[in-house]
Amino acid sequence: MNRHERHTTLLELLTERHQLEVEAVAAELGVSVATIRRDLDHLAEQQLVTRTRGGAVAHSVAYELPLRYKAVRHAAAKERIARAAAAMTERGMVVGLNGGTTTSEVARALATRSELRGTAEERMAEEPALTIVTNALNIAHELAVRPHIKVVTTGGVAMPQSYELVGPLARHIIGEVSLDIAFIGADSVDTESGAGAHSEHEASINALLAERARTLVVVADSSKLGARAFARICPVEAIGTLITDSGAPEWARRFEERGVRVVQV
Repeated sequence: MNRHERHTTLLELLTERHQLEVEAVAAELGVSVATIRRDLDHLAEQQLVTRTRGGAVAHSVAYELPLRYKAVRHAAAKERIARAAAAMTERGMVVGLNGGTTTSEVARALATRSELRGTAEERMAEEPALTIVTNALNIAHELAVRPHIKVVTTGGVAMPQSYELVGPLARHIIGEVSLDIAFIGADSVDTESGAGAHSEHEASINALLAERARTLVVVADSSKLGARAFARICPVEAIGTLITDSGAPEWARRFEERGVRVVQV
């Protein structure tokens, strides 16, 4: 387990238990007490935990794991999902992406897909291979250096955990564009309630992205299937395709019974 993975695990354990003891966690993770002390000191410097005499407690401000610490979870599955999503795009498309770890992987897969670079003549014409419309600051930042991709970002208020822009400014921009396809990541995907998000602000913007797309694709690893979230992004009937991993075949069958095309990778 490398340092990044330990930090992620410590934050996850702290979210579940609210308090950690250095010696107990060191034994649980199979590392030295000194290593755990350094890890907790580092997280405390970033104001993600509060150090105590023998360990750490959750920070006084309630938080969800920041995006950079969630990215390692289900990483291989998310990479496979991203490649399958990227394969659904064609040169010249306008693609919508909301924020999240899975859609961030989709953005990377799109940026590196060789088929989208086109011929030398097409590149000389300076026409973008893809136009990406996103409300996610991290995705826009990562794609802005790709000369074959045109990036359109919304305005709005930045959410500190997902880096998504929300609010009236974001809604105004998205409401003025049309998308060929939208890849929407979700905190939950259920056959009864559809796709959902923990934040009602993010759900509202994600719902509009979904509405503006000719084709809606939900990208979610199997841990999200059957889960429930506070705010709905879209009903299950609106989902054209669900791309997920092979970890929940029973849920995949249920979605197919509801008329959703399911791609398991």
